[in-house]
Amino acid sequence: MLVFRRQQGESFRIGDEVEVRVLKVARGYVKIGVVAPLTVGVFRTELADLNRKALLTDLSPLSRKLLTEVAGRIGSAARPDKDG
Repeated sequence: MLVFRRQQGESFRIGDEVEVRVLKVARGYVKIGVVAPLTVGVFRTELADLNRKALLTDLSPLSRKLLTEVAGRIGSAARPDKDG
């Protein structure tokens, strides 16, 4: 994990397309702005986790099994071969 300090009004970049700005620092919290293309998903961690759990809860056991299989295939296809 990269850790560094920023003051109010300062920012940092993630790659070429994402900028994170410190908008306000107050008693016990920091207000942050994120400038990113629409193709980059930006979510609060707790909401992303809740959405993932809700999706799996709402799926029937058969759908959950199929989704898990498809995700495994996609993950396998995205990883390069050991020889390549």
